[in-house]
Amino acid sequence: MSRNPLDGFTVDRDRIGTIGRDLQRPECILAERDGTLWAADARGGVTRIAADGRQHFIAQRADARFATADQATAGALEAKFTQGTLPNGLAFARNGDILISNFGTDLLEVMTRDGEVRTLYDTIDGQPIGKVNFVLRDSRDRIWLTVSTRVNPWTEAAARRVRDGYIAVVDQNGLRVVAEGFAFTNEIRFDANEDWLYIVETTGPHITRMRMVEDPAGVRLTDREIFGPTHLGGCPDGIAFDAFGNLWCTLIMVDRLVAITPEGELRVLLDDGDPEISRAYMAKFDAGTITIDDMMQAQGTIAPWMASVTFGGPDLQTVYLGSLRGTTIPFFRAPVAGLPMIHWNEPR
Repeated sequence: MSRNPLDGFTVDRDRIGTIGRDLQRPECILAERDGTLWAADARGGVTRIAADGRQHFIAQRADARFATADQATAGALEAKFTQGTLPNGLAFARNGDILISNFGTDLLEVMTRDGEVRTLYDTIDGQPIGKVNFVLRDSRDRIWLTVSTRVNPWTEAAARRVRDGYIAVVDQNGLRVVAEGFAFTNEIRFDANEDWLYIVETTGPHITRMRMVEDPAGVRLTDREIFGPTHLGGCPDGIAFDAFGNLWCTLIMVDRLVAITPEGELRVLLDDGDPEISRAYMAKFDAGTITIDDMMQAQGTIAPWMASVTFGGPDLQTVYLGSLRGTTIPFFRAPVAGLPMIHWNEPR
């Protein structure tokens, strides 16, 4: 294999720019070919940010609860992240609408670019779906959905490292579970050939992958295995492939951006966490004694509670970082292009 473009690379803090302002929990970011960004917005929709920085919030009705919630106490912060609408993962539908996994209302939704929202799914097998986290569309127009847990509040599942997360797919058979038993299922991504599905187990804390098999009866997942280190040194949240095959990954709370090479080696690209706080946090996490107060202490400055990574720009070499507590979107140039994402049928 040729030389890895990430050899010797770390993010230069002096070259990090920002786009967007006064954003509310920009957890997930979609990038279009013309430079337009779509960021999840805790007010109940998405914020569209044009390449020139102009932005517009899109939703049927804005929910101000997240922006006005008090952060002075652990209880108030927990309520802020567990109550009300919280658009989380985003994906483009084939017609250009936005698929939204709503982490607050436990719904898979679809929103038009004019802000009309409707629920696609709220139950599975006759039961509430659970804590819907991420949504992904593949090249065959199937919709993949991750559910982190069915425990309410979800913070208890995260603290106790409950393994009740699952993955569902919408295909010709409707919505059905295809894999389960994950430790807080988070983002998922396919490799370039859509042979393997890579799965974030946030409280694993590691990345799992499963082989996708096409059967006449419907797609299925098999050959489950851990990809890369069994313990990433932080809790993974968002992932994205670059064109070389490196899997970029954010580690939330410790606010670290890493990459796992095709050989499974871990590279630290950006460490924005406080070293002492990060060590103390992970020690309590490993011991199963983490609290919301510990979460409040853990926060970087570039993308607080760093949550996602998206490649964009005309050459796919601009990296955008999503976050749970940030109000803007940091970006920087990468030495390698990202793997093209599944777009809608926009004019080429």
